[in-house]
Amino acid sequence: MDFTLIAQDPGCGARTGRIATPHGDILTPAFMPVGTQGTVKALTPERVASLGAQIILGNTYHLYLRPGHRLIREMGGLHRFMNWHRPILTDSGGFQIYSLGALRTITEEGAQFQSHIDGSRHFLSPETAVEIQEALGSDIMMCLDECIAYPAGRQDVQRALERTSRWALRSKKSRTNEAQALFGIVQGGVYPDLRRRSLEDLLAVGFDGYALGGLSVGEPKDLMMENLAATAPLLPADRPRYLMGVGTPEDLVEGVHQGIDLFDCVMPTRSARNGLLFTNGQKVVIKNARYREDDSPVDRTCDCYTCQNYSRAYLRHLYVAGEILAMVLNTIHNLRYYLRLMERIRDAVGNGRYSEFRKVFLEERKAAEGEDAAGSA
Repeated sequence: MDFTLIAQDPGCGARTGRIATPHGDILTPAFMPVGTQGTVKALTPERVASLGAQIILGNTYHLYLRPGHRLIREMGGLHRFMNWHRPILTDSGGFQIYSLGALRTITEEGAQFQSHIDGSRHFLSPETAVEIQEALGSDIMMCLDECIAYPAGRQDVQRALERTSRWALRSKKSRTNEAQALFGIVQGGVYPDLRRRSLEDLLAVGFDGYALGGLSVGEPKDLMMENLAATAPLLPADRPRYLMGVGTPEDLVEGVHQGIDLFDCVMPTRSARNGLLFTNGQKVVIKNARYREDDSPVDRTCDCYTCQNYSRAYLRHLYVAGEILAMVLNTIHNLRYYLRLMERIRDAVGNGRYSEFRKVFLEERKAAEGEDAAGSA
């Protein structure tokens, strides 16, 4: 993997770049649709690519449990298995194990956990997490980390970050395929000084890229942004910077402002399945009766297949009737909204006007939220 910095906005940390991988280049900042189990829910890989996705995310935990990394390796790797021929990043499974709560036990050696599928017992170590990801054949692998919940005491957070640092070193030592990039994950909860220490530990080991983990796990938004602003500028400028599991359109815009290059989140696809559609104005809750006779598209400014061909009234009918097509058309729109937002962001940074873009975008979103609140009152 190779990272090239293309442009830096003079007014903030926003930047554009190019990540070269064995399966193609990624222009940054970029949003990665989440394909946890080898699929972006409701869409074919061809459709995902047509929306502008350059890279997708798969998950080590889920693919290890089902269908198994050895089977995927025998089938030619994850790219061939799912018919996606662009880059793939695989999460290590640390966040999913954290989410299991009482079903898992963390020790220095790794994570002992029960499958959420059938209750069977499994063990994931830093070494096996890399082994699984190498079998999957992802372009970018993540080190196994210990994600900790919010709120958590300083001592607990410090112990988790120290373990994450030791696991990061073990992960790098266990890597056997240099063609697959390996990213380290910064932990440290909501303590900026601990996040700096975590980053220093990772820099001493040396990785192809660096991710900010352990955010958007229940902490207030202002606290998340405070830690992002304190840590992101410290990440190496010559390596990709990845903000994990975040988030809303506003989060993406703020993350780019701080110099983040890569994002992932289930929000656009999960919201689509729940009938929440993103627009450049108000959010559209498509089940609402107000759209029953609305012949307009979801968003007149959107160039997606859904907006070019279907009305809000039809989308409401599909959703209320429980038709599968509702999930398909809604997901097409929401993913295109996110990916088009990233295109607009890259254009703004390239033209040296990102600060202006951010100001206008956030003002419009705030105004739209006010209209949403007034409409639901």
